[in-house]
Order: sequence, then C-alpha cells, then structure tokens
Amino acid sequence: MRRAGFGLLALLALAACESSVDRQRATACRRAVPALAPAGTTPKILRIGAGPTSDDLRVDYAVTGPATRAARQRWVVCGFGPGAELLAVTTEHGPLNGAALYLLKHYYLDTPEAAAADPGAGGP
Repeated sequence: MRRAGFGLLALLALAACESSVDRQRATACRRAVPALAPAGTTPKILRIGAGPTSDDLRVDYAVTGPATRAARQRWVVCGFGPGAELLAVTTEHGPLNGAALYLLKHYYLDTPEAAAADPGAGGP
C-alpha cells in the first residue's frame, strides 16, 4: 500500500511539473504575439493548442486596428527545448531568424512591457 501511495504521489508531482511547464510555454508564446503583430494593431488570442510536434505550441490570434480594414487571423508556432526554453518562432510569414529570435527572447519577453501587453493574460 505504501508503494502505491508513493507512486501516486510521484505521478502527481510529475503532472504538476508538466502543467507548470505547459503554462510557462503558453505564456512565452502568447507574450510574443504583440511583438510580432503589425504595428498599430491590437491582437486578440483565439486559441492556444498543440503545434506540429510535441515540443511546439501554436497560438492563433486576430488583429484589429487602424492598420487593418478588417480583422485578420494570424498564427505563431513556438518551438521549445527542455522545459520552457524558447528555441524557435514561426509565423505565417516564415521562421524568425536567429537575430530576431535573440532580440525577442532577451530584450522583450521577460520585460514588464511584455507582461502588460500579454493578450491572453486573462486566459483564452
């Protein structure tokens, strides 16, 4: 009985870690959206789901604003390494190059501005 209890506890701890990583990945990918959306638009998260591989996350969003005549739907796929390490970002226009990804990761995603602009902070 004790082994079963320990196994269940270990399984629950592992599930909690996985959901924490999933939340961190979703937050990072969501926060990238305002930086990738066209200037003068306001993004709205439509859906967050699995990407093409198990380490990818896809965010579908719409943009509205004076720079667009009608709401346009767009998407971004974020590729992750171990944990919540962002390794790649691809939009409908193609993948971000290394310099753009570096700048996004190191000078935007962890800033107060990114947290304030997070279009899904309330949760989709």
